[in-house]
Amino acid sequence: MSDSVQIRALIVDDEELARERVRDMLHGDPEIEVIGECSNGKEALEAVKKKSPDLIFLDIQMPGKNGLDVVDLLPPDRMPAVIFITAYDQYAVRAFEVHALDYLLKPFDQARFQKSLQRAKDQILSGKTGEIGQRIMSALEQIRTRPEYLERLVVKTNGRVFFVKTSEIDWLEAEGNYVRLHSGKESYLLRETITALESQLDPKVFMRVHRSAIVNINQIQELQPWFHGEYRVMLNGGIQLTLTRSYKDRLHDLLGRSL
Repeated sequence: MSDSVQIRALIVDDEELARERVRDMLHGDPEIEVIGECSNGKEALEAVKKKSPDLIFLDIQMPGKNGLDVVDLLPPDRMPAVIFITAYDQYAVRAFEVHALDYLLKPFDQARFQKSLQRAKDQILSGKTGEIGQRIMSALEQIRTRPEYLERLVVKTNGRVFFVKTSEIDWLEAEGNYVRLHSGKESYLLRETITALESQLDPKVFMRVHRSAIVNINQIQELQPWFHGEYRVMLNGGIQLTLTRSYKDRLHDLLGRSL
């Protein structure tokens, strides 16, 4: 790449440490100018409109508008080069690979980062970002029409990364824009809204029992009639939750009969 050419890069991730990691990996690269950082999808859309970056490092999992929402709202013919950053999402990764799109799977190292960065540089220099925009739209369509569901989730705690099989999750509860996963005696906080996560879980296995809780139906031990048409949901391990009337029909569908 010519010394006179400098790529304008935007870093988008709701975690400050994650943005700092990308920034540190770009440090000292004379071909890259970091023109901004964003912590959510709304900020990212505004920054793209105002600053017209050549390259975006874009985290997929963000509260509110996520990374997929951001690219969905950008015109394909004006799409900058994008390097997607994601925790384990097998279907998103599969779509990126099918459509030859760059992605970084957390946690990634400097070698993997440089490989994706060099590909992005080559794409920008060749002027093929419009073609990439079309591939991104195709990948989005594939991801959003996927018939499959997550088999495991990535959670981080105390600086460590864990993979939790969805089959081992007992129940989930909302904590603002986060979800707490309960698996046996362990619990983990996941950076995702409960509604967004619900759409990625197999509805034949997981069901919403009220606004703030989802249960693995294989963990239900007993249902007890409660007040005003509600039920107490008794899980293996002694956990008690409430099934509200708003979600009772969903359980009816799973059981094949009325309560």
